[in-house]
Amino acid sequence: MATDTVVPDVKNEDSLRGFGFALTAYLFWGVLPLYMKALAHIPATEIVAHRILWSVPVAGIVLLALGRMGDIKAALSSPRTVAMVSLTATLVTINWGTYVWAISAGHSLDAALGYFINPLFSIALGALLLKEKLAPLQIAAICLAAAAVVILTIEAGTVPWVALTLTLSWGFYAFFRKTLPVGANQGFFLEVLLLCIPAALYILYLETRGEGHLYRTGITDTALLLGCGLVTALPLMIFANGAKLLRLSTIGIMQYIAPTMIFLIAIFLFKEPFGTTQMTAFSLIWAGLVLYSWSMLRQSRSR
Repeated sequence: MATDTVVPDVKNEDSLRGFGFALTAYLFWGVLPLYMKALAHIPATEIVAHRILWSVPVAGIVLLALGRMGDIKAALSSPRTVAMVSLTATLVTINWGTYVWAISAGHSLDAALGYFINPLFSIALGALLLKEKLAPLQIAAICLAAAAVVILTIEAGTVPWVALTLTLSWGFYAFFRKTLPVGANQGFFLEVLLLCIPAALYILYLETRGEGHLYRTGITDTALLLGCGLVTALPLMIFANGAKLLRLSTIGIMQYIAPTMIFLIAIFLFKEPFGTTQMTAFSLIWAGLVLYSWSMLRQSRSR
């Protein structure tokens, strides 16, 4: 998911085309657990390696079609840009690895929780690192999210590390991604380009040892692994183009689509346990998101 990686256009107006792009991307991300569940018998590290490797040609073709490959050459000539891309690439790899493992290990609800918390964490991050002033409703929303984490920690006897890892990795990824002097599509291509060599070497290592799943375990696994590039790169690039045609408040509301779909899939299709404690925690998160959304809409109207 990439809900915070693109700043909308300065015009700050909604368009039907932008809404269509964003909705398509969120629906893609919402059903992605079904795709990853089909790969649950494959180690998460191998799946992430394939997501990286096969995203390179997909993203490269898109940039060639847009005539933006010159941006890549300019970015690679800047040591600071390369260093920043290396940092964001590391964070997104942590996020992908945690997400893939969570789906395959039966922790889809934790993944949904992480992405529900993410916008509230981004607000807190802006206040701490950018000294952004928080509205009272936003402070209350962050407190509700913190209370939900405390409840889950007390009940389980350990912190909900899957949700927190997804929240922290994606929150800091989005924060640092905004500082990159390149567009969203170019930034994504640079990230997977830097990661593709270790990913390819890891896949080659697994295949030579007879532990890989690209050719050894049948055409279904091969097709699903090769398709990882499409299901990774396309939604992200579709969203990047849609975000430029929407207001920030519209994106803020729409970003709940994917975690809501993940939540429903986890309960009704994957049959993951959902008891009183989980209901209490999610209720607090949802209440916090309502306050966050209302505050966002009020700010948008006042502007």
